[in-house]
Amino acid sequence: MTHAVRTTCPYCGVGCGVLAAPDGTLKGDPAHPANRGRLCVKGAALGETLSEAGRLLHPTVAGARASWDAALDLVAARFRATIAEHGPDSVAFYVSGQCLTEDYYVANKLMKGFIGSGNIDTNSRLCMASSVAGHSRAFGADVVPGVYEDLEEADLVVLVGSNLAWCHPVLHGRLQAARAARGTQLVVIDPRGTASADGAELHLPLLPGSDVALFAGLLVHLDEAGALDAAWIAAHAEGFEAALAAARETAPNLFRVAALTGLALEEIRRFYALFAATERSVTVYSQGVNQSAAGTDKVNAILNCHLATGRIGRPGMGPFSVTGQPNAMGGREVGGLANQLAAHMRFDMPGALDRLRRFWGAPNLATRPGLKAVELFEAVREGRVKALWIMATNPADSLPRAGRVREALAACPFVVVSDCWETDTTRLAHVVLPAAAWGEKGGTVTNSERRISRQRPFRAPPGEARPDWWMLAELGRRLGWAEAFAWDGPAAIFREHAALSGFENGGERVFDISAMAGLDEAGYEAMQPFRWPLPAGATAEGGRLFAQGGFPTPDGRARFVATPFRGLAVAPDAEYPLLLNTGRLRDQWHTMTRTGQVPRLAQHSPVPAAGFAPGDAARLGLAAGGLVRLASPHGETVLRVAIEPGQRPGEVFVPMHWTDDFTSSGPVDRLVGAATDPVSGQPELKATPVRAEPLPVRWRGLLLHRRALRPEAPGLHWSRVPVGQPVGQGMGQGVGQGHVLELTGALPLPAELAPLVEALLAAPAGAEQVHLADPGRGTWRFAALVEGRVEACLFLLREGSRASLPGGAALAALLDGLVAEAARPGLLAGRALAARPAERNICACFGVGVETLRACIRDRRLTTAEAVGAALGAGSNCGSCLPEIRALLCEAQDETEVAA
Repeated sequence: MTHAVRTTCPYCGVGCGVLAAPDGTLKGDPAHPANRGRLCVKGAALGETLSEAGRLLHPTVAGARASWDAALDLVAARFRATIAEHGPDSVAFYVSGQCLTEDYYVANKLMKGFIGSGNIDTNSRLCMASSVAGHSRAFGADVVPGVYEDLEEADLVVLVGSNLAWCHPVLHGRLQAARAARGTQLVVIDPRGTASADGAELHLPLLPGSDVALFAGLLVHLDEAGALDAAWIAAHAEGFEAALAAARETAPNLFRVAALTGLALEEIRRFYALFAATERSVTVYSQGVNQSAAGTDKVNAILNCHLATGRIGRPGMGPFSVTGQPNAMGGREVGGLANQLAAHMRFDMPGALDRLRRFWGAPNLATRPGLKAVELFEAVREGRVKALWIMATNPADSLPRAGRVREALAACPFVVVSDCWETDTTRLAHVVLPAAAWGEKGGTVTNSERRISRQRPFRAPPGEARPDWWMLAELGRRLGWAEAFAWDGPAAIFREHAALSGFENGGERVFDISAMAGLDEAGYEAMQPFRWPLPAGATAEGGRLFAQGGFPTPDGRARFVATPFRGLAVAPDAEYPLLLNTGRLRDQWHTMTRTGQVPRLAQHSPVPAAGFAPGDAARLGLAAGGLVRLASPHGETVLRVAIEPGQRPGEVFVPMHWTDDFTSSGPVDRLVGAATDPVSGQPELKATPVRAEPLPVRWRGLLLHRRALRPEAPGLHWSRVPVGQPVGQGMGQGVGQGHVLELTGALPLPAELAPLVEALLAAPAGAEQVHLADPGRGTWRFAALVEGRVEACLFLLREGSRASLPGGAALAALLDGLVAEAARPGLLAGRALAARPAERNICACFGVGVETLRACIRDRRLTTAEAVGAALGAGSNCGSCLPEIRALLCEAQDETEVAA
């Protein structure tokens, strides 16, 4: 790789460095301190997402192509008229942790500074708002005190509501390396037995919503065990007695903790003793804590335990919030949340409004917080917000009560969406603006340890796509504020952002990067990753914070926060007896607009499934691979069934990624309610009461098609994945040759199959039809060819038939080349498909399936994951497949022992 461009991965908040060559070949950047050259499977597959297929290329107005001038003139006119008639709070922006800091800065300045409304919020409200609120209550500002090296220097790491192995694989790899090297102990606190619990010293499958009770009990235990750091508390914190009193009321003894958490007494004792005895302790928490109607109290209950022991800001110790999105923290730095101002200033901070008004020259500056995400879209639905710009996010799928959100967007008088691909949200927009994507625009992002890195372009945007900051600046100019939005590029925006961070700061605000305010274009281009704070005159990047106090509060002291236990916002009942938990999978990202196009990322979990504990599945009459209807008071959906031994009884887990583009199930968030945390405004995404009922499976099918279809038929459930090999590994190459849809019918196959077959094949007029039917065996096969090439193949199998369906990988081979006329009778006979049996992918980095692994382990008598890695490569890159590889090794060992 020569002349590589140093950039940063656009996925999770680890913030991995990436080297991108001019031909689009990508690899991890060994010089980047976050990942040291390693990438997870999603990052490693970034080169396969660079196809222009499906990209939005031109502005559209009411579905018709328009020029940029026409589109932006219309946006400006509609926003101007709406503000004039209904006031500034009648318009809003909804932005994203996918935005670069420079995009975020311009959006916040325009809405809060010049339009004069606080109505700009971000999808970070769905993942990080409770951490922001908890940090602010305890520390006085939204500051993560630790650094990644703390995970490598700790003697104990506690993962709370964090499936680090799947959601932050590179960080998990660093932790696992430390465990191997120095014996770091691991405790996982999660209702589910996830991949992160593999090999942990202790897994605590607590009841959903009971985190506050568990950590209240820990605080009481630390006091009773004499494990408090009384001198540190006296010197650096306030409110301990009130917090301890609240903890004692919730958890006066272990029996009460056990009753509230559903954990065994011995498990609780072991965790409490381990934490009390281990000074170098890091508590890592993520969405299982944040995405709760009590999320802020959960955060503060954790922080209380670290403050009480003085375990903060020193090597190998501290609370650590890991960020879900690549730039959630950067967005918070510039005030991207509705209740924040730029540069870590707040509406209630003395002097902040005047300071920001003078710096921006913005006499119309908003003076109060705006609407947070859930209430923002409710205001849209009620007609209080009449013009809305949505940027780089897909709320029609990702927000709670997704059906209600779609109703709101459909009813809104004026909706603008800027994005890279068509989504369920762009389909509801009046104006759609094509955005430049990762690899096509420049700016900065901030990762979970406060490290700011450059994202650099290495390819030109396709069509007329433009950076988001440019669109917003153009709107600002059209609204009459040309001077305030006159930047000539992202470097100028960054300089202004950096200067604001130090403006009249005087050490009052920890976020200060004013040392970078003087960067010229060359300096911005050459910027190396650095961690804030970095005030003017600093000679070294920021490190750990708060070991010796110095909190950004009026008296410089931290605040303990009393956290009474409140339980679930909505509890299960007789009508809805189960709890729905939503979350992420290993190889997919958000609503799959990028990762859903990559064939190898679809192989590990090709269909969305509802995961049930074995006992629940048996009680409900559910079979693995069958169908289940899930319903809540807000909506319902039909999903495939997965039986998961690690699932807690009484709960069901469904991944959050799938949308109408990829499955008839649609987004699971249509089931999720709108209960929110009263402090942070973050919605409860982990505990929605639902009911489940089995649906019969009358037939199954597999459809191969060159196009990405969304078929409709009574009783039909389908899920779609891309198949085929990339056309090339370099920049701009295609990512797949076709699509395979798994079909499941809840109604019997009709006596007359022709209408169903015609609807599913969706063949163009004049296509040659080939079919092979064996009704006695309950099998039917159909193909459509256009000019000698397979356009579509359909395989139907009546339930109970002894026949089997081919695998998707085998089907993809049918799309290659011409089918000779003589070969057409045998096209569907199965002979061409037998050579490539279907197997579920385990290691997406190297494309190694489960049967390949089983055969290699058996034939070579492998006994360790390291040996498997040496033989097949599997598990030797990001490591997120190691738990499944270890399970296969155990399976093989059990079979050997039985045979002996």
